[in-house]
Amino acid sequence: MGAVRDFVIQNFRHFNAAALLDAARGWEQHLAKGGKMMLTMGGAMSTAEIGIVLAELIRKDKVHALTVTGANIEEDVFNLVAHNSYIRVPNFRELRAEDEKALFERGLNRVTDTCIPEHEAMRKIEKHMIALWREAHKKGERAFPHEYFYKLLRSGILTSEYQIDPRHSWLLAAAEKNLPIWVPGWEDSTLGNIFVAGVVRGEYDYSLVKSGTEYMGALIDWYKENDQRHSMGFFQIGGGITGDFPICVVPLMNQDLGWSVRTWGYFCQISEASMSYGSYSGAPPGEKITWGKLSVDTPRFVIESDATIVFPLIAAYLLDY
Repeated sequence: MGAVRDFVIQNFRHFNAAALLDAARGWEQHLAKGGKMMLTMGGAMSTAEIGIVLAELIRKDKVHALTVTGANIEEDVFNLVAHNSYIRVPNFRELRAEDEKALFERGLNRVTDTCIPEHEAMRKIEKHMIALWREAHKKGERAFPHEYFYKLLRSGILTSEYQIDPRHSWLLAAAEKNLPIWVPGWEDSTLGNIFVAGVVRGEYDYSLVKSGTEYMGALIDWYKENDQRHSMGFFQIGGGITGDFPICVVPLMNQDLGWSVRTWGYFCQISEASMSYGSYSGAPPGEKITWGKLSVDTPRFVIESDATIVFPLIAAYLLDY
């Protein structure tokens, strides 16, 4: 047995620790029964370098689909090619507004204790993505946001610029497996903003990037196909659109289309957000039953903790580290 896995089993017995262990065991049992797992990811998990464990989960067939924010998909690539220029700010809680402005003037965009270097990261990837969009415009092609990222990585044009072990990039691992990815609200990201700027300048038009409603249609196709053979699990990191978007595909199919598919067969959410009725994003598992997203029998777990601490432990358990 792996040392970390053994440590978790031995020590994580109560409260949030027990919820972590129960969720990890539930994930393992779900896969053992032939289930598949959708991982949804909000927050800044890519900048937290979650790819170190997530990439291996993908390679080991523990994760079969992803729903992520536009920030998370692009920040995995930023880290891949600009890691050496990232600046850590361990005393970020002590920064004054003037200190924040000084970081901005240096081209450093802060994400908690880590600054992403604009020139080395955003602008480096910007030129490659614009080239892909212009090419698509000339050919009259359209694609989803993640497909442009896949095309960029598969082209090999960035290979010589990698600054981390490529095995630590979850997007590279996903591209190698051709994992289905959903990126709802992609326009709410740096490269999404850059794309819109290009449209406004008249370089190409909005139709190059397929919409969120088209993403939902693709999700329907994926769920319907897989539901015939597999129970689909749902592991949610954080709240927001990446959790809300994919989970509603089940009531859409059952209630709006009049079909008959299974509800999600496993559910877990890691969140630090305190329950605040009316403003809480994602809703607790029990409430999801009333919307037809989960069933009474769906294994349900909530871990109220920091995902940057909790998720690597769950991954280590699953990978037998």
